[in-house]
Amino acid sequence: MEPLKDGDPKTIGGFALVCRIGAGGMGQVFLGESAAGHQAAVKVIKPSVLDEDTRARFVSEVDSLRTVYGPFVAAFVGAEAEADQPWLAVEYVPGPDLRTLITEHGPLPLAEAASLGALLAEGLGTVHDAGLLHRDLKPQNILLSQYGPKVIDFGLAVLAERRTTLTATGFVVGSVLCMPPEQARGQQQLDEAADVYALGAVLLFAATGHYPYEGPTWQAVALKIEDPKTPPDLTGLPPQLEPLITDMLALNPDLRPTLPKVIERLVRVIRDQGLTPLQAKRRLSDLTPEIVVPQLPAPEPVSGAVDPAYTPTAVDAAVVEDDEQEGVLVPAGAEWHAANEEPGGDPEGAGSFAPQAAFPGQDGTLPRSSRATAVRPSTPLRIAERIRAAYAREARF
Repeated sequence: MEPLKDGDPKTIGGFALVCRIGAGGMGQVFLGESAAGHQAAVKVIKPSVLDEDTRARFVSEVDSLRTVYGPFVAAFVGAEAEADQPWLAVEYVPGPDLRTLITEHGPLPLAEAASLGALLAEGLGTVHDAGLLHRDLKPQNILLSQYGPKVIDFGLAVLAERRTTLTATGFVVGSVLCMPPEQARGQQQLDEAADVYALGAVLLFAATGHYPYEGPTWQAVALKIEDPKTPPDLTGLPPQLEPLITDMLALNPDLRPTLPKVIERLVRVIRDQGLTPLQAKRRLSDLTPEIVVPQLPAPEPVSGAVDPAYTPTAVDAAVVEDDEQEGVLVPAGAEWHAANEEPGGDPEGAGSFAPQAAFPGQDGTLPRSSRATAVRPSTPLRIAERIRAAYAREARF
């Protein structure tokens, strides 16, 4: 995180901006606070890329996020795609991205890597159930928190059923290091298998610290991805994960496993380690470093203003007046008798409405609930009880 710069906006769409979170190809991401104090990640599109095509892509992103719900997808908070300076707010996840975690702390252990893959597969399943593709899954688009991983940035997501393109044919969109061969060739009609390949590349990076194909330029990497004679680099991958990752990185999309099969095979790896999926998830969460979240500074107190002390007690003025005049606390349970008895009257009618007698504890004191009834009822209540008692004495039934 970085402080705001001189040229940065102070507010966007009702959010007060706290600091910079990061930047992407389409814009700057800020940490924002709503008027009520809810924090969100606010993405603001760069003016330099704000052309008709970019705005159309951004509108698609907003429409996509509105339809996706799930525990492993950053929730949609708000957006204004048609504004002069379009913005999008999503759930803020107080944790590092996967690339930062692996770069700074090294590859994940076997069980934790398998847990990450299974949880991300569930998250992508939520995306696919909404009729969407992510198309740009990579370690930078996966945030880790104490509650598990979150998939973010649907800037390149497209509606699967539309089969429309926002880019020219042959133009490669996405991060090439995790890109499937069909996408690297510029093919536009992708399906869920493309996200399965990207997930395999992400899982390989999480378990080893490197990608399936690497090179000095993106063109060199793309040539390796498309070459059937160049297998992916699986160096350092635990043997328990090698068969699954190999299948997920298959050149032919039809040969890649479905997401439910990916989950099933990763859960089997977890159980073979003597753990339940929940235990592995907790171990993954334990590896996530705690992040101190910045917030807006507190306002200066108004000079001379003193907040009155808060007393959580309801005061009945009539009770206070009666107690001040009589100066006597009535024993628990007795106040109802005294309030309803007339001089020389029959106490039985009133006594039928008296609370049950309270019994002292072993230390000789009355229970708390009994001691609390020592406050006398208000005058209107006592009058009402007298009327009721008089009616009860005269009633025939």
